[in-house]
This record gives sequence, C-alpha cells and structure tokens, in this order.
Amino acid sequence: MGDERATGRSGKGPAGPAASTCLVTGASGYIGGRLVPELLDAGHRVRCLVRTPSKLRDHPWADRVEIVRGDVTDAGSVARAMAGADVAYYLVHALGTGDDFERTDRAAARVFGEQARRVGVRRLVYLGGLTPAGVPESHLSPHLRSRTEVGRILLGSGVPTAVLRAAVIIGSGSASFEMLRYLTERLPVMITPRWVSTRIQPIAVRDVLRVLVGCAGLPPDVNRAFDVGGPEVLTYLDMMRRYAAVARLPRRLIVPVPVLTPGLSSHWVGLVTPVPASIARPLTESLRHEVVCRDRDIEQYVPSPPGHPLGFDRAVTLALQRVREAQVTTRWSSASVPGAPSGPLPTDPDWAGGSLYTDHRELEADVAPDALWQVVEGIGGENGWYSFPLAWAVRGRLDRLAGGVGLRRGRRDARRLRAGDCLDFWRVEEIQRGRLLRLRAEMRLPGLAWLEMRVDSDAGGPVRYRQRALFHPHGLLGHLYWWSVSPFHAVVFGGMARNIVRAAIRLQEERTEARESGTASGPASPPEDSAVRTGRREPPERG
Repeated sequence: MGDERATGRSGKGPAGPAASTCLVTGASGYIGGRLVPELLDAGHRVRCLVRTPSKLRDHPWADRVEIVRGDVTDAGSVARAMAGADVAYYLVHALGTGDDFERTDRAAARVFGEQARRVGVRRLVYLGGLTPAGVPESHLSPHLRSRTEVGRILLGSGVPTAVLRAAVIIGSGSASFEMLRYLTERLPVMITPRWVSTRIQPIAVRDVLRVLVGCAGLPPDVNRAFDVGGPEVLTYLDMMRRYAAVARLPRRLIVPVPVLTPGLSSHWVGLVTPVPASIARPLTESLRHEVVCRDRDIEQYVPSPPGHPLGFDRAVTLALQRVREAQVTTRWSSASVPGAPSGPLPTDPDWAGGSLYTDHRELEADVAPDALWQVVEGIGGENGWYSFPLAWAVRGRLDRLAGGVGLRRGRRDARRLRAGDCLDFWRVEEIQRGRLLRLRAEMRLPGLAWLEMRVDSDAGGPVRYRQRALFHPHGLLGHLYWWSVSPFHAVVFGGMARNIVRAAIRLQEERTEARESGTASGPASPPEDSAVRTGRREPPERG
C-alpha cells in the first residue's frame, strides 16, 4: 500500500532523545492533521489548539491527544494551551479572510510568540513559504510577504524558533498537487501563463512531516530559517509533463503565453480544478518568482534517511496511489474555508433569535435503518445529491463565479464522513453515525444555512427519514434570496428525500440478492441505478 507518512525516524530522533509535549495549531488542516499522528508515533505527547474541537473528534488519533478550544488571536486561550508545552507548532494563516489578512497574520504571530515566551515554551516551529533570492519583500505576493513576516516575528519572539520554508508540497490532497493533477489530467492541450517556466524545488509531504517532527529536538541555540526542498529543481512545465508520464497519460501539448495575469490565472485554475480562485490566486502569485533552496543546512540537525528526500516522480506515485486507494487522510479543504459562517445552529441554546426559514420533509422508509444511513452518509461527491442535478450544477457554478468553493471539492472518503469534512460546498458540522448528519453551507449566501438528515427508528415502529433545510437570512437580500429559490424546493428537497429513500430500498434489495446468491462480502456502495441516484454530476469531479 502507498504510504506518504514520514519514515526513517523513531522516538529518539537525530536532534534529541527526549520526548516532548507538543502543541499543534492547525490540527484540522492539511499539514497539521498529518503531523499529529507523526508526533505521536515518534513518542511525543500532543495537544491541539482548535476553534472547534468537534472537528477532531472522528480522527483516528483523537483519543490520544489533548484538545484545547481556542484561537491563535486570543492571548488567553493560547496561554492556556501552551501551559506545560515544550514545543509549539504554528501551522495557521489568515489567507482569504479579507484584504486585511496580513494584519491578522501579524497580530496572531505576535500573540503566539509573546505567550510562548511568557509561559516558557522552549521551541517554536513554523512552516512558511520559500522566498525567491534577490527579490525585495515589497515585490513578493501578499501570500509570501505575510508568511515571511510571520517567520520574522516568531524568530524575534525571544523563543528559539525554526522557520521551515517550502515551495510546492507534493502529496495527496494538497492544494498544489490537486492543481497540478487536474490541470494535467483535464487539459491535453493547454494555453498556459508564463509562470509555467518558473523554476521550483518541490518537496514531498512525507519529507516535510519528517523535518517538522525532527525540529522538536533541535538544540536550544538554533534560532533561524531553513530552506527545505526535494532533490530536483523543475519548472511547472516540467512538473506537468512528468506528472503525465507517471500517471501514464498521453503527452500534453503546452503553449505558454505572456498574457495571463495572476488574477486571470487564478480564475482559469478555478475553472479547471477543484481549487477555488481564492486559494489558486496566492498559489499562482507565488510562482511568479523562482523558488529554489539556497541552503540545505537542516541536514545538519535532521539528516535524511536513505532514499530521502524523495524525488518528484516518487512523490507523485505515492500521492496518486493514495488517491486511487481512497486513503487521503487530509486535503487542502480540510481546514475551514476562511470567512465561512460560524454562527450556532438555530436549535442550539445560544441561538440569538431572528427570522428563520425551514423546509421540512419526512418519509416513512420500509428499509433497515443501516441501509438508509449508508445512503445518507454516502451523499455528495460522485454520488451527487439525489435530486435535480441541473439545479445543483448551476448553483455550484454560480458559487464559483462569486468566488466561492463550488461543488468540486467532493469528498475526502467515498463512504465515510467525519466531523469537519468538506462535502462539496457543505461542511460536516455534526455526525452521529446511524442517526444524524448535519451540514453547514459554505457557499456564498446572504445568510446562514444548514441541511440536516436524520434516520429515526423507534423500537417496533417504522423507520422514518427526516430532512430539514434551515436558512437564517442576513438583511433584506437574505429574505429575497429565500423567496426567490423557495419555488424550487419541492423539486430539489422533496426529490432528494424521495430519492434517498428509493436508493436505500434499492440498496437493501441488492443486499438481499447478494445474501441469497452467497456473494455478499461486505457493505455495498450506494446504488448505481441512475434513475435513483439522480444527483450525480458528470464527469465525476471528486479529488
């Protein structure tokens, strides 16, 4: 089986033998969610600082860590989380929260550094971006400029800090890898911006994790930045061609042109790939300048084991194997979309009141509860939304045009969901396996929206499917939005409820047929019957 986890290290790392208490911020994100189990496997104790602890509840390592609710901009919660910690990993940034994200990043880094010094943390570790040599900081993209400033603030905090600077990270589910994968796979002929000729030093995610773990044991006199990269320097054009060869695709025809600005490039990437323009823009802006390692000094403290760092082809092979085996543990979309709604569900005790629109559907289902639940938990992604696919497709495209995430984020896992997972333009807010799935909308809306699906089965009574859509409007525009779409609810939400029940009936019939024929070998996937699974998008867009 392909494995992108860090290897070649034990609890006694090369930089120091003592196990540490490590605080990890950004544990619900792409790198943080993979770093936590690596630290645990290396023998460290781990504490996670997160705004929403429930997002970590379903991770396989959740019962092995201490979880603290808080935010890196709140000094009190940061201090509480840092109490007794030896090493603190800073893996968050405010990119996409608005035009003032640099100010937010600056303030958060200062809070983090000040509280680390105050409570006696002995080491800070920060993963930033690789900056081009000889380019004034004022000429960098806002994304890279902010990352550079955060590193500088932490280095000046008075706490020994290791700033790791990486360029493109190659790993299943990373935004850079998804962008590369979809551009190459979907476009046999590409007219590309001139940044495809920029030289880049990509690095495999397992090497990033290996070095992050090793930094926990750095000597106390180390307070500096380190460049980290793979063994090869490539252009983006080279990377696309090499990806096509590894993936066994026909050779791609790529024609660079000098007319695509970063803004146009980001919309082009957003159109072709699941990565929305809001995330694609900082990635493409960062490719305007050459990003190549200027030193390999990290090897003095965290030596690479044999075969590392991985070459580009090997990193792509492992990433693709993870994708094909549905073993992607975290994705670029694992972290919450910046600026996504975070108000309480209207039924929560702290709900502030106000207008609330609901669409409630309830059907009796002559099926086993587990069959109905399997269909509910399998919703979205390639399985679609079980109703009026054109309406869902149009809504997804409109969301992308408005700068939202659209439908193409898909699912992390085709069969199982966990709290915090993204699901197209929804996010799993709550899941009680076998009973309840609650999704929070992350599409662009003039209000807050939820979609709730329940499987109720009282002892001796019929199984019932209950579905509820809720919308809390913001201002007049919110009210107008609800009334403009409400005529379609009977088709969209009514059809969804009916087709989910039909899909469960079909699934149960398939199970019965399999048992009778003696071919049952495990849980079946949701039915493939297109007359039932009417919400499927073509072509499949799950990453």
